[in-house]
Amino acid sequence: MKSTYTVFFLLLLCCLPAENLPAQELMVNVYGRDVQSLNGKWEAIVDLYDQGRKNKIYQNKQPQGKTDFYEYAFEHGLRLNVPSDWNSQHTGLAYYEGTVWYARRFDAEKKAESRRFLYFGAVNYRCRIYLNGREVGSHEGGFTPFQVEITGLVKEKDNFLAVEVNNTRTSDAIPAMAFDWWNYGGITRDVWLVTTPRTYIRDYFIRLDKNRPDRIDIRVALSEQRAGTGVQVEIPELHIERNLLTDSRGIAEDAVGNIRKLERWSPDVPRLYKVVVSTESDRIEEEIGFRTLAVKGEDIYLNGRPVFLKSIGLHEEIPQRKGRAFSEADAVMLLSEAKALGCNMIRLAHYPQNEYIVRLAEKTGFLLWEEIPVWQGIDFTSEATKHKAGRMMEEMVMRDKNRCALAFWGVANETQPSGARNDFLKYLIGCCKSIDTTRLITAAFDLVRFDPEKRMFEMSDSFIKELDVVAVNKYMGWYHPWPVTPDKANWNVARGKPLIVSEFGGEALYGKTGDADTAGSWSEDYQAALFRDNLEMFRHILNLRGTSPWILFDFRSPFRFHPVNQEGWNRKGLVSDQGLRKKAWYVMKEYYTGIK
Repeated sequence: MKSTYTVFFLLLLCCLPAENLPAQELMVNVYGRDVQSLNGKWEAIVDLYDQGRKNKIYQNKQPQGKTDFYEYAFEHGLRLNVPSDWNSQHTGLAYYEGTVWYARRFDAEKKAESRRFLYFGAVNYRCRIYLNGREVGSHEGGFTPFQVEITGLVKEKDNFLAVEVNNTRTSDAIPAMAFDWWNYGGITRDVWLVTTPRTYIRDYFIRLDKNRPDRIDIRVALSEQRAGTGVQVEIPELHIERNLLTDSRGIAEDAVGNIRKLERWSPDVPRLYKVVVSTESDRIEEEIGFRTLAVKGEDIYLNGRPVFLKSIGLHEEIPQRKGRAFSEADAVMLLSEAKALGCNMIRLAHYPQNEYIVRLAEKTGFLLWEEIPVWQGIDFTSEATKHKAGRMMEEMVMRDKNRCALAFWGVANETQPSGARNDFLKYLIGCCKSIDTTRLITAAFDLVRFDPEKRMFEMSDSFIKELDVVAVNKYMGWYHPWPVTPDKANWNVARGKPLIVSEFGGEALYGKTGDADTAGSWSEDYQAALFRDNLEMFRHILNLRGTSPWILFDFRSPFRFHPVNQEGWNRKGLVSDQGLRKKAWYVMKEYYTGIK
């Protein structure tokens, strides 16, 4: 006999039209739950003219009689790996933008008194989810996770799961029509079947109080608004065990003070503690670190001490295979190169990257700057686009708020001032702070200009007052010729606040030699000289508290047309697309090694 909850859920699905089936509110820490992987080989159909939904191919009907036939079949055709992008898997899809249908079958062991969810780490860009011939959910956004409840719809045997994926660029998307990285399409991150108790631990936020380094703040939320449910939070190594009761919202909150012998997380000592959150029916375990982060005047303080951010930007891409990074092995490759460079921070540009990268960065000892892809060209006048961006911000913060390595939430990159833009970005900050007020808020600007009368670099943008830390992208010696020599390049930008130079550099083809004073040489010699000049300029930025060259690896970009030196690649990497270090890598290595 079906439970009252299951009957209600099925009736709700039957009554709702397809467009009213969005993804649902995220549960925290899926990787610490009862999961069944749905990764592997999936059947696929390329739908050039978007006819699949009209023809209901998600029902996967088979001929039943001699006169029956269907003009599609998932079986015995194209097969694609999940997770991955389709561009790197098939030469015919290398430049494809459009719709691809994915499908697979799976069994699901019956478990009494439980709920079932499909969880997708990310799908780029829009998708609809179909289970056993019925649409069960949809999502927009290529870099954040989502889940769809399928309790009562999943069978023990032979479930047919289909996913309609479309990566077409549109003016109302985030990012919009043009962006300086590859538009990889597909199911690009893990897919899980998640099983939970009927009432499960939906969320928790366990962190060091931002004002008191001896107090841990705890907030746990259940999936149901139910008062009086017991919740236990344990941190065994700190001898913390708290027994709490939920309020009428299904939320339990507490603070544990006067904690002794707490070793705070830092890049030098990335200390994590085992944390267990449990109820009578549910239990989640993971590792969490504790640290404090604050801004005082023009300084950034980590654990009460000023810190200089030795950062690097990187894309979620493995250049050697021209594809999205998606695995723990991929994360090891990317982060090991950043560690060798001497970095203590990574800018995850320009979008939330996969959870393997985030979690391994924390264990390895990197602070993180994470942002959503509000990258130029966004329609700031559109209310729909604004709310879409807000949801992406919330999905990013919900996933990673327990990661103490997260230092900055980024709300924009290279946007032009306007009233509409300011309102849009203030809304994003509000979405972020509705969940987490412990991180620093930043945005990257490309508005620094040289005033020849004052002989000074300056920036005018009223929005910087909304930020904790101001960041600027400035490509002196590449997109901008030097108006003065680097030793006379004085700055008056965002004084009173910490400043990060979040992008600088220039392009070089690995192995190419040439004049060190000629940008058009595309040489490693020019790139290395350019870096030395920029580092000299940084000595004259009095409120500089971090640098982040652009970028760690060469990356694919449709913006880059030079047939010899670019060939569809942005060559600003300190490391080539083949994983070979350029001369500028050693310049930055020496600079970072000298900063204690």
